[in-house]
Amino acid sequence: MNRISLLQRPRRNRQSAAIRDMVRETVLTAQDFILPLFIIDGENKSEAIASMPGISRLSPDLIVSACKDAHAAGIPAVALFPCLGDSKKDPLATEGSNPDGLFQDTIKRIKDAVPEIAIVSDVAMDPYSSDGHDGLVRDGEILNDPTLEILAAIAISQAEAGADIIAPSDMMDGRIAYIRDVLDESGFEKVAILAYSAKYASSFYGPFRDALDSAPKEGDKKTYQMDPANLREAIREVELDIAEGADMVMIKPALPYLDVVKTISDFSTVPVAAYNVSGEYAMIKAAGQLGWLDAEQAAMESVLSIKRAGADIILTYFAMELADKL
Repeated sequence: MNRISLLQRPRRNRQSAAIRDMVRETVLTAQDFILPLFIIDGENKSEAIASMPGISRLSPDLIVSACKDAHAAGIPAVALFPCLGDSKKDPLATEGSNPDGLFQDTIKRIKDAVPEIAIVSDVAMDPYSSDGHDGLVRDGEILNDPTLEILAAIAISQAEAGADIIAPSDMMDGRIAYIRDVLDESGFEKVAILAYSAKYASSFYGPFRDALDSAPKEGDKKTYQMDPANLREAIREVELDIAEGADMVMIKPALPYLDVVKTISDFSTVPVAAYNVSGEYAMIKAAGQLGWLDAEQAAMESVLSIKRAGADIILTYFAMELADKL
């Protein structure tokens, strides 16, 4: 056989693990992650979430333990989401701003036990609303401007409890500027805002809504969450949030919207987060349980793709298991 003369042989850079490690373009670390956690009332209480294998709702004492484990694994932050009974919900989401509420108490417990870990607190009405919407509902319409005052009250109560980063996930117009002003006026200039800037009306949120029992009682969220078909609109939303004072911006979900992550990361002047949401997690876990794929490898590959697309921060339910591998 005649010798083939090739000047370019890309396989030279793939011939051993040492060389592959040396030339790797994207490096994933535990410091890239935020770990989402679901809170329930009680003590020493854990409720498995059927649609999210391996994930449970946890009482505050177990949340504190999970935060200790996350910090030990090198994960710098957790994102908290409360699961409340119907008796705690009303049309005005009053419980959201209760200084002695489950959410606020959990923040205080974490800060007392693990002060080094950053707490990202979700700001939206839906966990506390009897309507299950992120905004105030009147005659079937989601009202934008009256919602802002409610969101600001929730944000202030979370900041008073010790939250480091306020994360408005509601997609109301103007809420970043409104919340920033109220935080500053209340002496919380150091509290950062992570804006859910491009949050799409996605079918991939199903398991999350199961976890919190927060699905809308009527209608859907398409009048405020974004149309999955739109990219330019995401650019507009991100630019507005940055102009209004967001310290970080987020795209949610992540995997079906990697083009959005890439586009935003190319121009954003603030860090870009992406949320590897519950449906993305559930699909990989379910396929792994059925033996259709290697769930561990698929999780690593999926989360790596989010960072490769340009995300600086990744919220993922895989955080702990991937941190162990990394």
